[in-house]
Amino acid sequence: MRIILLVLLGWLGGWAFVPAAFADAICVLDDRGQTVCLEQAATRIAALSPGATELIYAAGAGASVVAVVSYSDYPEAVKSVASVGSHTRLDLERLLSLQPDLVLAWGTGNPSEQIDTLVRLGLPVYYVEPYEFKDIARNIENLGKLAGTSTVADAEAERFSSGIQALRERYKEASPVRTFYQVWAEPLMSMNASHYISKVVSLCGGINVFADSPRLIPRLSQEAVLLENPEAIVTGGMGEQNAAWLDPWRAFPNLLATQKDNLFFVPPSLIQRPTPRLLEGAQILCEKLDIARARR
Repeated sequence: MRIILLVLLGWLGGWAFVPAAFADAICVLDDRGQTVCLEQAATRIAALSPGATELIYAAGAGASVVAVVSYSDYPEAVKSVASVGSHTRLDLERLLSLQPDLVLAWGTGNPSEQIDTLVRLGLPVYYVEPYEFKDIARNIENLGKLAGTSTVADAEAERFSSGIQALRERYKEASPVRTFYQVWAEPLMSMNASHYISKVVSLCGGINVFADSPRLIPRLSQEAVLLENPEAIVTGGMGEQNAAWLDPWRAFPNLLATQKDNLFFVPPSLIQRPTPRLLEGAQILCEKLDIARARR
């Protein structure tokens, strides 16, 4: 199958100059603003992050996935798919041996030099890097187009978007809860307003106390959190049933979140991956902030 990877926007004035041979190509815009075109629907897809893996399965193309990376654990069927290393270090020889006709790359997670190698070899690369709820829905739709599964993909994108909109309406007038979301423990990390997790906090009527940080993922001192004195502290931790990252905050009885017992855990795969399951994570986080409001 002949594979086409074109950056069309801004090239010779745009779509009017696409060669006639490409007229029937499947083309979408990825999260880097690059136009990715395939001559026909992809049937051998490599997903190079756990989030990208979930997105392609959500788009109804799980049967076409031939390669994933470490920690790709959802849905259950993905555990039988060949692994090509971790998202930070790919086994390119193994990946190429699987002959993918579409690569889903994580722009800020995969090694840029390895992804550049794949591009030089002629493989079409679609970058997955959503920052907004609408980006998640759009990625599902785009992947459905590239894989020829638009019926499933479009329905899932609509389900996700409708669920997010329902939460937005429900909490648009909720009283604000100053919230610290802990991304990591050592070093201590949170996120600023540009991160999609911060947008979940805002969706639920929360105020991210580190929203104004100049860094997407700021590194913090414990003292910085104590000075902000959040009403609620939320973390996803490192495991589905491990809320141990909340324990150190119990040592500060003057911390408002500790006083009110507003130390909350949300399963990390539901909130720390930009996939349709973020809707479920958002619903849980909203419920936690409702608990905080009830304890006032």
